[in-house]
Amino acid sequence: MSERPVTEVAVGVLVRPDGQFLLTSRPEGKVYAGYWEFPGGKVEPGETIEQALARELREELGIQIGAAHPWKVEMFDYPHALVRLNFCKVFDWTGEFQMLEGQQMAWADLPVQVKPVLPGTFPVLAWFAQERGHVGPTHLD
Repeated sequence: MSERPVTEVAVGVLVRPDGQFLLTSRPEGKVYAGYWEFPGGKVEPGETIEQALARELREELGIQIGAAHPWKVEMFDYPHALVRLNFCKVFDWTGEFQMLEGQQMAWADLPVQVKPVLPGTFPVLAWFAQERGHVGPTHLD
């Protein structure tokens, strides 16, 4: 039995000064279209996590990010792929947000009001809850 290849993914957890974080919906035509997640994408050969994140957020959202702060790494086994999600917090960016892939965006806090939330996003919401002393659900069902 062969092992499934791991897809490296850079994920941006953009946090505003008021503590709200950015979620975007997956565009039509992608697996889990309409589900909400933190923006990002696949790491291309030769890229660092930070370089991939900067490229993905430029391509998806039309923004230039400042420093990407590596935060957590989580393996997630989706039916279509085994992914290593490399979460980076981002506190500064420039440019106007543009939904260049036809997705939607929402600034959120706990519990997250948009739904459905992509399962790979649940751990991040739990980490935020732990950091912020949030008790109760982190998202709506």
